[in-house]
Amino acid sequence: MVNAAFAVWNGTGAPPAASETEAWLRYAPRDAESAKPYAQLPSRVEVLHESLVLDSAQKELIAGMSRMLGRSVQAGSGGGNAFLLGSAPEARKRVPELKLPALKPDGYWLKVTRSRGQRLFLIIGSNDRGVLYGVFALLSKIAREQDISNIDEAEQPFARLRWVNQWDNLDGHIERGYGGPSIFFADGKVRYDLTRAGQYARLLASIGINGCTINNVNADPRVFRPDFIPQIKGIADAFRPWGVQVALAADLSAPKVLGDLDTFDPVDPKVAAWWKNKIDEIYRAIPDFGGFTIKADSEGQPGPSTYGRTHADAANMIARALKPHGGVVFYRAFVYNHHLDWRNLKNDRAKAAYDNFHPLDGEFDDNVIIQIKNGPIDFQVREPVSPLFAGLRRTNEAIELQITQEYTGQQRQLCFLVPMWKEALDFDMRINDKHTPVKALVAGRVFHRPTGGFAGVANVGMDASWLGNSLAMANLYGFGRLAWDPDLGPEKIIEEWTRLTFGNDPEVVRTIDRMQLSSWHIYENYTGPLGAGTLTNVTGNHYDPAPESSERNGWGQWHRADREGIGMDRTLATGTGFIGQYPPAVQKIYEPLASCPDRLLLFFHHVPYTHVLHSGKTVIQHIYDSHYDGAEEAAGLGEQWKTLPGRVDEARYEEILALLEYQAREAIVWRDTICNWIYQLSGIADQKGRVGRRSQP
Repeated sequence: MVNAAFAVWNGTGAPPAASETEAWLRYAPRDAESAKPYAQLPSRVEVLHESLVLDSAQKELIAGMSRMLGRSVQAGSGGGNAFLLGSAPEARKRVPELKLPALKPDGYWLKVTRSRGQRLFLIIGSNDRGVLYGVFALLSKIAREQDISNIDEAEQPFARLRWVNQWDNLDGHIERGYGGPSIFFADGKVRYDLTRAGQYARLLASIGINGCTINNVNADPRVFRPDFIPQIKGIADAFRPWGVQVALAADLSAPKVLGDLDTFDPVDPKVAAWWKNKIDEIYRAIPDFGGFTIKADSEGQPGPSTYGRTHADAANMIARALKPHGGVVFYRAFVYNHHLDWRNLKNDRAKAAYDNFHPLDGEFDDNVIIQIKNGPIDFQVREPVSPLFAGLRRTNEAIELQITQEYTGQQRQLCFLVPMWKEALDFDMRINDKHTPVKALVAGRVFHRPTGGFAGVANVGMDASWLGNSLAMANLYGFGRLAWDPDLGPEKIIEEWTRLTFGNDPEVVRTIDRMQLSSWHIYENYTGPLGAGTLTNVTGNHYDPAPESSERNGWGQWHRADREGIGMDRTLATGTGFIGQYPPAVQKIYEPLASCPDRLLLFFHHVPYTHVLHSGKTVIQHIYDSHYDGAEEAAGLGEQWKTLPGRVDEARYEEILALLEYQAREAIVWRDTICNWIYQLSGIADQKGRVGRRSQP
């Protein structure tokens, strides 16, 4: 029987409101006409073997079909047409004549076939998780009104590891979280009610995420206390039916901080034994524990340098204790000195990851993955890709992307990040002057490394919409889709998400897609153009415009703006030498001023304000124009949204309208702050009379 909350919509007027908690898994009811193409789908689901994950797959298929199509779908074996759910070996037993495609771990096959007079809809996985992913893929197609009548489709994940990181603290606060308190922790312990954790795991499974680090990378050693590990088990139990492995961020000093030892030196046998015993204890409680994410020797976090040891020493010590259990270590390359002398023009935070990890290439064990931020600074609105992706040829890599919008509007401003991530993943590092996209490097496909993948900093919270507003969820969905298949384009990803989240009304889909796809460039225009960074308050809230906060401090996010010009000189010839960390073919793009793309000019070069860009504008005029253009475009987002009343449920319509109107006001604040700041520095007025000239007689 169909849940009364999902009574069939007749297709007229605005669609009914749906729970924000469901995000893109709303399974909105189809009207009679749009349900017709699915009338021949089976009404029985047969599962070929038993497991927690297959039970979730079966229940999801039944619920989704019932809610969308208003049909009764039953579980059970027997004669007649059926959905068959199971792994490849079990499918061969059930339908011996099948010619199954080769499937990698977590891959799936959707196929309509006939066997012994039955019409069968096969959802076959290389493993149980693959079956679950296949169910979600099928339901997505129905929700988006795709033709599945003769489907024959095999899907494989691009990379083995597809994790999200949550920066949750045990007190329930989330560092850089903008969607409410932690879904895992409160008052120093794991929440008693983990319903939200299970709902989150379901969302993650629907986009192919197979692991989640649940606590802040600035880790609290208390997670390793004997009384805390059973609490972590509760989260693992909530995740397990959805095939998501729980993982922990680890503080390397835990053996000492918890009082067991007087050292945490990674080459000390006592320390290695402590970690082995602790990891064995974790696996006794959580047999499918995924492993650790580690931040060390960065921003005050303890690390191996305390004892003169290397990152390889630390990572390998823990990796060796994890290996018998199948666990992995994601070791973050975000290691830098945040007390740099800003007066030394050769100092450069951008060089830190490569300088720390390139010399260690080949020294890490095969279950260690170096987790590298997409850019060399810190999730700025525009950065080049990190040269470290090309600097590790004998070491597993993962790309770290930030779903939570720390420097890109903190979910209070629309900024769809998939186009940014897609540029980074597609960037050609030209190793040995051959085509070498970043996505192939992180998947281990170039140098045939055993593992690698994707890590996204998600930071969902207890708010109804998970991330603080419903439009921001496109970034979480988009991360999962790119982690599964980085060849997907932003246009396809956002169309999928919009249809799943808001329905198939063509005008709604066109409008939201257009808004989302333009939003990154709009945000960049009114914040930090030409690769200068977002010019946000670096030493404060990472949100408000405060360009001077970047200068004259040790954090290294400098733009070097002065009376004569702006930008960091990172050239080999006269600057910090950062460009030399790239392969020679990439150096040839960025080193010469004449070939450096405008969008990254100020990241690589210090130039006069009068320098003429490839566009024909001077740098100073581009800064003025981009900020005025961005503010106007931000206002335009709200105007586009105002075309949709009656096509979107009223609650979300009003919520998003308020968000966009706020963004338009903030864009003006940004515009005026940055334009007035750069005018005061340069003394060069805006050619169009908007900045500077007004105060002149």
